[in-house]
Amino acid sequence: MIHAFALRSGLASDHYVRNSLLHLYGCRGDMPACERLFDEMPAREVVAWTTLIACYTKCRRPGDALIAFERMQYAGVAPNRVTMVNALAACAAHGTLDMGVWIHDYVRSRGWELDVVLGTSLIDMYGKCGRIDAGIGVFSSMAERNVYTWNSLIIGLALAKSGEEAVSWFSRMDGEGVNPDAITLLGVLCACSHSGLVEAGRRVFDSLLRGSYGFRPEIRHYGCMVDLLGRAGFLGAAVELIETMPFAPNPVIWGSLLHASRTRGESSFGELAARRLVELEPTNVAHHVVLANLYAEMGRWREAEEVRRLVKEGGLRKDAGWSFAERVG
Repeated sequence: MIHAFALRSGLASDHYVRNSLLHLYGCRGDMPACERLFDEMPAREVVAWTTLIACYTKCRRPGDALIAFERMQYAGVAPNRVTMVNALAACAAHGTLDMGVWIHDYVRSRGWELDVVLGTSLIDMYGKCGRIDAGIGVFSSMAERNVYTWNSLIIGLALAKSGEEAVSWFSRMDGEGVNPDAITLLGVLCACSHSGLVEAGRRVFDSLLRGSYGFRPEIRHYGCMVDLLGRAGFLGAAVELIETMPFAPNPVIWGSLLHASRTRGESSFGELAARRLVELEPTNVAHHVVLANLYAEMGRWREAEEVRRLVKEGGLRKDAGWSFAERVG
């Protein structure tokens, strides 16, 4: 409707209007319309290219965003800071370290100051591309940082399974008077989980429960703690936490317990998790398969057969490539 009005009123040729329409289509997820409008532009300056790159990234098409970024270079259009921030987001999502390093080199060669937005984007890219060491270097060189900068660093350390470093930087964050947010705590708890730091994770979570950070834990934080306890083999404590949390546990939480139970060979906890998953998502055939497998492993063939019968009678669709009968033994 807005585009049609712009055409009727003769405004569609105005590059400000065109760029706004590009952004509008991207926000709506209508990339075909966004691409058509971009291709129809008689002249494409930096804002148009940047908007296209941002739209691809927002629509979870980081590969296309990076192709557009390269096309922009071939077209001889110089990127600005906003372009680089969006291109770095695409690199992070796509895991394209080489392009991210090229962008960093470009920024340095132009003498651009690493402000909060650009510096944080670089740290995020390095963390998600497996080079958190370079991210730490960027962090240390920044004159100004905010909570998002710290979050990118801590999450990057969590992804690198550097839990002790993540906890150490989190303590330093507190010492520098930067208030953490919900994402910060998720990063720290995930770092503790992936590194087996049970006591450190418990201390952080207990502080969160007490309201020490100015907010209460969300279901995501409980999920991280269930994962931490499960990975460490404290399955009973994980179940107790699930049963006492002030939220109805979702499939992610039960799935985390199920995975830990299977890894540890704890069939009884696995059965509990699988049954809850079947209750929450009765049409998900994968949950039924896992439950039947557990019954078969425990020698409870009658119950395994009952699950199989329910799947057949319910008309649940099985994914190609597996046989229910084979999987339940």
